[in-house]
Amino acid sequence: MSQQQDSVSRVTTGMRVVDSTGVEVGTVDLVQRGDPAAVTVQAPAPVDPGSSLDELIGSAAAEEPDVPADLAARLLREGYLKVSTELARTGAVYVLADRIAAVTDDGVRLTVPAAELPPEE
Repeated sequence: MSQQQDSVSRVTTGMRVVDSTGVEVGTVDLVQRGDPAAVTVQAPAPVDPGSSLDELIGSAAAEEPDVPADLAARLLREGYLKVSTELARTGAVYVLADRIAAVTDDGVRLTVPAAELPPEE
């Protein structure tokens, strides 16, 4: 197991996340371990125009990570955290596994400032 994978595997939901400058980013909402085989991102199936609004919302809500396809592929390959934060207008940012400096009892420390984290779309 790589060091990145080891870092991600020690993170749990609800942990505090602090960026490289000491700013509290938020709390971990989702932990996704990397999958080296995840090289492609499937385009969502076209939605039947006759679908109910509930079905549309359900199909849209299930897509993680909610970022551009090239970044999504990298997140899925390397592993990532989704962090609930008030620093992004969408309420969440993604942290690539290689951006994790340390995982301690106090939470997760990052190698980059919060401004460099991609926001949820």
